[in-house]
Parts: sequence; structure tokens; C-alpha cells
Amino acid sequence: MSTSASAGSASSGADVRGTVTDRLVDANQRYAAAFTDPGMDARPVLGVAVVACMDARLDLHAALGLDLGDCHTVRNAGGVVTDDVIRSLTISQRALGTRSVVLIHHTGCGLESLTEDFRHELEMEVGQRPTWAVEAFRDVDQDVRQSMQKVRTSPFLLHTDDVRGFVFDVRTGLLREIDAA
Repeated sequence: MSTSASAGSASSGADVRGTVTDRLVDANQRYAAAFTDPGMDARPVLGVAVVACMDARLDLHAALGLDLGDCHTVRNAGGVVTDDVIRSLTISQRALGTRSVVLIHHTGCGLESLTEDFRHELEMEVGQRPTWAVEAFRDVDQDVRQSMQKVRTSPFLLHTDDVRGFVFDVRTGLLREIDAA
């Protein structure tokens, strides 16, 4: 299986001594050279916002058959619904017209192996406790249900009737829908 890491800079002719950020900037230069303005605005064509984990194994556009401009994508560790996710969804709905929300967690998530002790360990290391919660969980299905409930009960969101949650299997690429009950 080839990944961008395994494809490496040797095949692209980039300087192998550069940083990963240098490699990304170089890739952007190549991208921009062939770029043409798609003529879109910020409103997603499909009127949907997808909230998902930041895990690098999730290629959301490919997995969901999405094209550029189809959706808003909000990603964080675990794909959990935090205050900042509600903020993004509120802007997505109220200012940019989305009406549907899709929540995607996945198998083998790193948050399943963490606890809130992570915050305490950080406090011991740096002398300050983070103000944010880790949002760790043990049961991915239950966490999807909890995330759906947070979206459905937010007073800031206009459209909460089309909120669906899924678990993406990182080994098969399949989504499994989670019943809200």
C-alpha cells in the first residue's frame, strides 16, 4: 500500500533534508500551478456538515463519494461534539445553509486508550492543566450516540432532524450506522 509517506520525496525530486512542512509547501506550489478557480462559494453543495475524527486513516471524501465543495468537514480528536464543534456547526447552518449533520467515529480510535488522566499528566509536565477535556471514551457506539444527542439538543442549531451517526471500520472502509436509541 502506497501512502504519501512511503511515496516520499525521492519520487518527487524534493530535497530529502527538508522538513515535512517544506514538502507540503512544495506540493502546494505544484498544486497552485495547475489550479483553476472552481467558482464556488462557501455554501456546501449538498447542504451537509460532516463531523469526524482527525485520524489520518479516514479519507472522508473518498469514503463518502464527496467532491470539492460538497460538504463542510469538521475534524478533531475522536470526532467528538465539543463546544467548538457546536460553534462550527452553528456557523455552517445559520450562515452557510447546511441542514444535515453526519457524525463519524471509527474503530481503533486513540481516544479509546486515553483517560482524563492525560490532562493531569500534562499538568505535571508543564505546570498548567489544560482547560479542555480529553473526551476519551471506551465504547465507540455509545460515544456516537452521545454526540448525536449533543447535536440534537443544542439550542444554537436550527436543523436537528437529520443528524445521523456512524462508525467507520478502518480495516474494511465500511460505515456502520448507529441507532440513536
